Amino acid sequence: MKYGHFNRETDEYVITRPDTPTPWINYLGQKDYFGMISNTAGGYSFYRDPRHRRITRYRYNSVPDNQPGRYIYIRDVEKEDYWSPTWQPVKKPLDSYECRHGLGYTRISSAYNGLNSEITYFVPLDQTLEAWRVVLHNTKEEPVKLQIFSLIEFCLWDALDDMTNFQRNYNTGEVEVEEGVIYHKTEYRERRNHFAYFACSEPLAGFDTSREAFLGSYQGYEGPQVVRQGDSKNSIAHGWAPVGSYQVQITLAPDESREIVFLLGYSENPEYEKFSEPGIINKSRARETIEQYLDPAQLDADFEDLREYWEKLRSAYQVETPDRDVNLMINTWNPYQCMATFNLSRSASLYESGIGRGIGFRDSNQDLLGFVHMVPERARQRILDLAATQMKSGGAYHQYDPLTKEGNEKIGSGFNDDPMWLILSVAAYLKETGDYSILEEPVVYENEFGTEEPLHEHLERALQYILDRLGPHGLPLIGHADWNDCLNLNCFSKTPEESFQTHEDKTDGETAESVLISGLFTLAAKEMANIAHNCDYLGDPESYRKHAEKMMKNTMEQAWDGEWFLRAYDHFENKVGSQECEEGKIYVTPQGICTMAGMGREDGRAIQALDSVREHLATKHGIMLHQPSYTRYHPELGEISSYPPGYKENGSVFCHTNPWIMISEAMHKRGDRAFDYYKRICPPARESISEVHKTEPYVYAQTIAGSDAPTFGEAKNSWLTGTAAWNWVAITQWILGIRPEHEGLRVDPCIPSDWSEFEVTRKFRGSTYEIKVENPDHVSSGIRKITIDGESLEDNLIPVSEDRLWDKNLGCHPRCR
Repeated sequence: MKYGHFNRETDEYVITRPDTPTPWINYLGQKDYFGMISNTAGGYSFYRDPRHRRITRYRYNSVPDNQPGRYIYIRDVEKEDYWSPTWQPVKKPLDSYECRHGLGYTRISSAYNGLNSEITYFVPLDQTLEAWRVVLHNTKEEPVKLQIFSLIEFCLWDALDDMTNFQRNYNTGEVEVEEGVIYHKTEYRERRNHFAYFACSEPLAGFDTSREAFLGSYQGYEGPQVVRQGDSKNSIAHGWAPVGSYQVQITLAPDESREIVFLLGYSENPEYEKFSEPGIINKSRARETIEQYLDPAQLDADFEDLREYWEKLRSAYQVETPDRDVNLMINTWNPYQCMATFNLSRSASLYESGIGRGIGFRDSNQDLLGFVHMVPERARQRILDLAATQMKSGGAYHQYDPLTKEGNEKIGSGFNDDPMWLILSVAAYLKETGDYSILEEPVVYENEFGTEEPLHEHLERALQYILDRLGPHGLPLIGHADWNDCLNLNCFSKTPEESFQTHEDKTDGETAESVLISGLFTLAAKEMANIAHNCDYLGDPESYRKHAEKMMKNTMEQAWDGEWFLRAYDHFENKVGSQECEEGKIYVTPQGICTMAGMGREDGRAIQALDSVREHLATKHGIMLHQPSYTRYHPELGEISSYPPGYKENGSVFCHTNPWIMISEAMHKRGDRAFDYYKRICPPARESISEVHKTEPYVYAQTIAGSDAPTFGEAKNSWLTGTAAWNWVAITQWILGIRPEHEGLRVDPCIPSDWSEFEVTRKFRGSTYEIKVENPDHVSSGIRKITIDGESLEDNLIPVSEDRLWDKNLGCHPRCR
């Protein structure tokens, strides 16, 4: 069943019925101010940090679902009838409904009883506000008298405190209403220097800032007393729950239209006023902004700027292939999702409350693989921010706070794979930009002033971190966990709090080893060798190659299980992911990472591992994380076995890992297999089974229920997942085969054999490459010849244009040699 369709002309997903299986969301904002918005206007907004700067409330796991949000109520005065043009929260049946999720905006249109409405929500570039543009059109032959009520519910800034500390929060709500603008200043008297505001372009017939006054006692969003009665109370919140609501009254003649603009924004006093008189906010800058952005002409210009912004980002890689789903994802939705993961990591979605997680170290280093080609300058800063949370030991805080950029001490380190991802992200940045100067950039450890060392020293320490932590079989110690956060092989006797390492890592008594990290280390060491080959900052390339070769040799000796790679050794040195195991015999993760690292390529064991994946783990809905699923709790394995079979980390289709197998299949020149796996989890390819898949058909999900689950094929955790970046790498760099390397742009397709041709436009280091690949013999791989501007090349590596290589204005930087 389909709930909408893609519009390639407008680059929108058009939802045609409001009751989607789950809320299908979009994101507003590009830099500091962000909002999550569903197809029925549910969601919330925040400034930079979804916990500490939450602007509006949102209730997770509530009934009804997906409330509150950015609400408009329309009331026909004469008929005393009211409805929501976004369907929720009133949920009155509409004569027509359409939601268009676009790049950085959402537009919801509907019709009810002769009145057409259209609401466009977006955040202007570089602004800390969102605009709601409400256009009403009377299609009837007689005039209609209308009352329009807006509603947002303010959060008391700290989202966790807001939902838990009621003995305080029931007393602190505080607002001001001045010149028709509602200012939310709760806790300002604590000498915080930020506040929110809500404004309207129309003369007001009334307003409300008290939730109880607006809704009524024991009433919900679906039927507020103010809307039912058609009369705002002009209430001022004193303690209790502050809201922002305006009443506008208009009369529309037949065929007349009217636009109303609402602004929700965030503002701060100038820093020098931070310690001014408590409770006094500086409204001057906010008023200037409000006056500017209540003007529809200004919003027209800003909306066009927003379109141009996304067009520029997407233009870095565009394709035309024989496959509609590939074109949709590469040209629009995959890079769009990659930018969301860059902005938000895993912090704010329908599945992440914005409270428990900041910016993830491993997460963001992987996310960088998907956005570095679009915003290399911001990728550079993200690398430096991440490196600054690294510890002197070479380990890293698993997460850091987006406001302070300080590491999260509660979570700490102990995820022993984390440091390797920094090496891989830096390598990706260098290949994309040629900016080797980043390696000399001084970066602190643990955000501690005075500990600065060049970034390349951070990379050296990251590699050494693993070499200092090898277990009984010579494989890397797993610590608290590796990429599988829930595979806790050393935590069987600890409480969850004790299981997290804080500050410098201790490995006494911890013997569990990770085969995934051995593959990851091998990849990282090879990348270090390549970097060293291209610059003088690092040591001898051969030394890194020897580290990689030694780890490969030891892994093949200690972790090959006959037909696939082991997953790990637990604390007791028992095998995990082995044919000897009753449950969890084979894991996809080591098969992907180890074969990507080149293990088993010479003797055919890599092919055997990939074939084992196809035999034991591949399903019509994607490749499962492991099989068989765990049917009981295993304390020696930790949280992974706490999930029911087939869900999340216990045998689901963990989509994040599927691209690792796609890449390995492409490396081994099996293009039909690689593409087959790509299509199994590709969102548009699953659009026709939306009633099964449930999450959005335009972005990747983290997991899909595995074959052991009763809801096999049902997706969860969409949007903020490393699946986005890794699928981008798999399809663009390995299947289509257009990938950056230190010396230039490699053209090495490994495509489905039934493709006759495809075209790629790729911007790379200041040049634009128009690439056409012809496949008249219908093979999957192999370059017969390559020409550039009519001249044949001896190799399939296109060198960087010399006249563009060092132009910093184009985002390119000098190499070391």
